[in-house]
Amino acid sequence: MDHTLIVSMCHEQEEARLRKQLAECYHLVDFHGWTESIFSHISVRLPGQERRYLVNPFGCNYNEVTPDNLLVVNADGKIISNSGNQPNPAGFALHGAIHTARDDIHCVIHTHTNPVCAVAMKQDGFSHDNFYGAQLFGRVGYHDFEGITLYADERSRILASLGDRHVLVLRNHGIAVGEADIARTFFLHWVAQRAAEIQCQSGTIPGADIPLSDEIRSSCARDAGRLIDQAGAAQLMFDAEVRRMRKARGALWKGDRAD
Repeated sequence: MDHTLIVSMCHEQEEARLRKQLAECYHLVDFHGWTESIFSHISVRLPGQERRYLVNPFGCNYNEVTPDNLLVVNADGKIISNSGNQPNPAGFALHGAIHTARDDIHCVIHTHTNPVCAVAMKQDGFSHDNFYGAQLFGRVGYHDFEGITLYADERSRILASLGDRHVLVLRNHGIAVGEADIARTFFLHWVAQRAAEIQCQSGTIPGADIPLSDEIRSSCARDAGRLIDQAGAAQLMFDAEVRRMRKARGALWKGDRAD
């Protein structure tokens, strides 16, 4: 069989797998209550030399996303796939900037949950003195608010704010997290969400927080990375969450199967 044909078939199989997993991720974000109506975005890079990405159609609730209605766009958010739907115009000023510049990031989740938005309002941002916040030590960048992320000229400033980190706090706005695959990105977002929840809850209790040393924070962040890299914790957690969601909700879309 021709090598080009084999590569094409492999890419098609991988795209089908990514479509299913990304649709599951959209449903998981809805399942956890992290949605913002039809707004915000999750994107994943498709295989191949050409930079192409899957993203949700604008106007769909997250629980209406299916493998088939995901859109294929380029790094500028221009639609490639044949579809009557369009992507959110605000989506790829942020997502496209990260995807284009960071080869190590293949998936990006952007949300505006209440705890995350509350932390994004604070001058000091994330605390690294709780179990989850310590796992983010050295992994968080901060970007000053410039309004709705519609304009390409903001991309360079977004990238400068992110640097080589994997969590970007959009001050006065929300958060974007990016990792090597969908499961790792979901796991990292879950950690950031839990860190924000604990920080907000702790702030309601009188008395000083117990500070951690930078040595302990660094060790915690390093060990969390090892669990993901060596034990596959992110994929195991993602799969378990999908099973839990399907048990609660049943089929996620017409023709949905657990395998």
